[in-house]
Amino acid sequence: MSSPVARERWAVAAVFAVHGTVLGTFASRLPWIADHLRLGAGQLGLALSMISVGVLVATPLAGRFVQRFGGRTSTMMTLAAWCTALALPALSQNVMVFGTLLLVFGMTSGTADMAMNAQGIEVEKRLGKSIMSGLHGSWSVGVLVAAFAGSLFARARVDARVHFAVTAGGLLVVGLIAAARLSGPPATVDRPGQQRVPWFCLPKGRVLLIGLVGFCAVFPEVAAHEWSAIFMRRVLGADEASAALATSVFALTMTGGRLGGDLVVRWFGAGRTVRICGLVGATGALLVVVAHTELLAMAGFMLIGAGVSVVVPLSFAAAGHAAASPAVGVAGVATVSYGAGLAAPSVIGGVAAASSLRWSFMVVAILAGLVAAAAGLLDQRPERTGAERTTSDFDLLR
Repeated sequence: MSSPVARERWAVAAVFAVHGTVLGTFASRLPWIADHLRLGAGQLGLALSMISVGVLVATPLAGRFVQRFGGRTSTMMTLAAWCTALALPALSQNVMVFGTLLLVFGMTSGTADMAMNAQGIEVEKRLGKSIMSGLHGSWSVGVLVAAFAGSLFARARVDARVHFAVTAGGLLVVGLIAAARLSGPPATVDRPGQQRVPWFCLPKGRVLLIGLVGFCAVFPEVAAHEWSAIFMRRVLGADEASAALATSVFALTMTGGRLGGDLVVRWFGAGRTVRICGLVGATGALLVVVAHTELLAMAGFMLIGAGVSVVVPLSFAAAGHAAASPAVGVAGVATVSYGAGLAAPSVIGGVAAASSLRWSFMVVAILAGLVAAAAGLLDQRPERTGAERTTSDFDLLR
């Protein structure tokens, strides 16, 4: 019979999968939304940037929220809000409403992401072995399944509003059942002398550098998630179903990389693994730039998926173990890393408007190359006391 912590590992993996399924569902039907609202590349990029604005607003505050309500309750609350928010974007009637709803979408995503990653690091500590890559692999499984489902819904010409509403209801039930099986960290209240998670984290030193590596990995991930289907549709002239398939193959290789990532890291070390991944991702982005066939473009998106697969999980794990608490580490690095989510839609859309969507993926190639160059930052986790971590790697604004 499995131990309680092993059962909790599977529960938190299910939470990650539900979170990824929401995002994958949304990304797979972006062509429908863009066509429905008649959005150009620049308008779509600006609207999508509101997701990251919401994430960046909510994530630094989510650490204190997790401490206040506890791991299980905070995860249940934030995951429920994230699933519910899926139904909103497809209801938009114009670009202003779309951008506003995406702001809410991003805020719910950021808080849920923060809660589940902090929970994952707690479980990793209790198990005494690396599981974060696998947990993010579960998230990618959710994206992958949702992307394939989105392709099928698109091929059947199902209205995205119906697709999103039905999917949101099902995920809400599954997410709440999984989150209810989680434990700790327990809810706390402020007491004199008690160490509190800060209201806001501004990382510096090694943690800031880890966050910048995460930024360079999140940018290609967001670019491929949100622009692969658009690239296939508008640059190569693929039909909507084939365009959605590009998101699927990207998610497929990212999923495979993350599910096997913990084992690969134990063999080769984090630094060498991340260096190879960065080079693979850069190669994939260059293939997208030169692609003139659907097959070559899909191969490029597959390589990008493999390239970014383990970088973000290893960044979160390194920060969570380096900081005074997982909530502090995740919140600090996520604040920097997820800034790429704000930059990617607007940068990709801006470059596309100024030149072409094809050349915008040169930015992805450059940032993936920087991941390879800075891979050594994730090779070791400094072992220090909680007080040292708090004072040297973070400015805390309470």
